[in-house]
Amino acid sequence: MMALSETHLREKAAQYGQSHLFRFWDGLSSSERAGLLDSLSQVDFALMDTLIKSWVLHEPAPEHFSRIEPVNVIPPVDENSDRTALDAGEQALRDGRVATFVVAGGQGTRLGFDSPKGAYPIGPITGKSLFHYHAEKIHNLQRRYETVIPWYVMVSPTNDGQTRDYFRQEQYFGLRPDNILFVRQRVVPCVDATGKYILEGPGQPAVSPNGHGGSIQALVDGGAIKHAESRGIDVLCYFQVDNWAVKVADPWFIGYHCLANAAMSSKCHRRNDLREAVGVHCLCDGVYRVIEYSELDLYPQLLERDATGAPRYFAGNPAIHILSTGFVKYLNEHFDAFPWHKAHKKIPFVNEQGALIKPDAPNGYKFETFVFDALRFVPHPPVALEIRRPGEYTPIKQYEGVNSVVAARQSMADYWGKWLEKAGCSIPRAASGACCVPIEISPAFALTEEEFIAKARGRTLVIGDGVAVDAAGECIHPPPRR
Repeated sequence: MMALSETHLREKAAQYGQSHLFRFWDGLSSSERAGLLDSLSQVDFALMDTLIKSWVLHEPAPEHFSRIEPVNVIPPVDENSDRTALDAGEQALRDGRVATFVVAGGQGTRLGFDSPKGAYPIGPITGKSLFHYHAEKIHNLQRRYETVIPWYVMVSPTNDGQTRDYFRQEQYFGLRPDNILFVRQRVVPCVDATGKYILEGPGQPAVSPNGHGGSIQALVDGGAIKHAESRGIDVLCYFQVDNWAVKVADPWFIGYHCLANAAMSSKCHRRNDLREAVGVHCLCDGVYRVIEYSELDLYPQLLERDATGAPRYFAGNPAIHILSTGFVKYLNEHFDAFPWHKAHKKIPFVNEQGALIKPDAPNGYKFETFVFDALRFVPHPPVALEIRRPGEYTPIKQYEGVNSVVAARQSMADYWGKWLEKAGCSIPRAASGACCVPIEISPAFALTEEEFIAKARGRTLVIGDGVAVDAAGECIHPPPRR
């Protein structure tokens, strides 16, 4: 977008009570002035005025529902499942109707990693990144179904350049560059308790990405929907980059979605406990919703247990969805009706003298949208497929503890260790039953236990202090990289 003129933007800022944005103008260099004008040209002042009045100056009352019910889910897939859905999903893949879409706008700061989170070397032996794992899954699926599966990657302004550079450096993991499209999500200004935009530098408004709900606009803005439609693609498989285990284009899930002619479908898992940091799938007055975990106290029934002591509203949200391209276009055209959420955060700012202040307590608000809120706009009940966590959902939010790098690597060893045992290998285990050595199996070699056993049969796999099986099925035994 071309920057608007100084005069126009000064008038716009004054109209909405934000004249302070030009407080330091006289002391800015020409490049700093250009940067400020460019930033302000991208601000939707009318939208921000609505958010400020609705969420900051006047605290909205929480939504009230007369009835909240658990959602109906399709049971996890097993050997007894009807293969009709699998057949439909595999046919959609063969027909070239499917693209993958990863949300990857975050940095690896909480992992102690100063690069895009998707570039984090999660592989305990090979050092393969999260992006690398997902790329290998695409390789496997393309080979299996003799098809092409485009990969749309949502980046943020913070990590856009780094992510593109990383893909080039890794030679796109062997995938064709013309089948990978980067789309950039929008940002929105951060505001203080009075509704004033925060300046994090004399010529730099503080902004934050507009949330994973912004993926709807990014898919359209970045040309992904146009690209998909030009290739006959109508199924977008959405996932988040920090889940190493996700099935990026699960044929079962795709099949259930296609058979239902669904606009949007979601996977769900059983919550570990009532306070697990995941949203909860439920029906609110008959409308499909996901209530975010930070809002559960507003709806106490979502914290109830059933007769067995398990959460009554068990369907947790692992952030794995399918969206139809037509539904994305509809949502984009009606995005003014999409709900927003605010978060109270510590936001560095410059005071009236231009000195940078790093607050010790939350001092401002960030606004974001959630992609799962799209479920309330579906024309008929969406598909909800229950999954088991092993091999499907192991998010990485920090280095140690729950949902961490350490936990993810242990989940790899435990999950893949069972494959090796069934293939005839002896796996060192602790008294607890946990696998004691690092294990990696390239998704390009095998995506499922059945595929691994069939390919590994007759091979000699020496475990030792750990083992990695590469894309060709060869064992490698380097020391752990991290």
